[in-house]
Amino acid sequence: MPRRVLKKLLPSPRKLQGHWLLRHFGERVLDPRLWALHRRAITGAFGVGIAICFIPLPVHLVVGLLIAVAWRLNVPAIYGTTLLVNPLTMVPIYYLAYRVGAALLRIAPESFSFRLSWDWLQSGLGPMWQPFLVGCLACSLVLGLLGWACLELIWRWRVTSRYRARHVATAA
Repeated sequence: MPRRVLKKLLPSPRKLQGHWLLRHFGERVLDPRLWALHRRAITGAFGVGIAICFIPLPVHLVVGLLIAVAWRLNVPAIYGTTLLVNPLTMVPIYYLAYRVGAALLRIAPESFSFRLSWDWLQSGLGPMWQPFLVGCLACSLVLGLLGWACLELIWRWRVTSRYRARHVATAA
């Protein structure tokens, strides 16, 4: 990971302390663990960020910040990961969650056509909300844990391979 490049790109915690969203946390925003580029903070933030992506409401950044401050995870990593769900990826991700929920509840997935109207929200969304929410919860837990575990393994493998290469080079 190019730490020098990331440190140049990311604003300092002092600058961010004046941001309207972060201002409410006061001195807790200056905690070095929220901005450090070490394994536990980054891998945890990655897993939690993926889990937050499956919240079907547009509160990803606020929830990510609250969890990052409470659990002392890397704020830029959790923000970057929550941006995986954006207007381009939202439909396939939430459709996957609906299909997973329907499979878990043993309900046949229904075909539907979305119309932005109050009538569709009242009648068309009715039979879909249970499998959708169950699927969001299941995908959140499974993919969050899987993302954390995969990044943890990749990070450890990278560190041990660099350690071995360094010791082989010094021994030669």
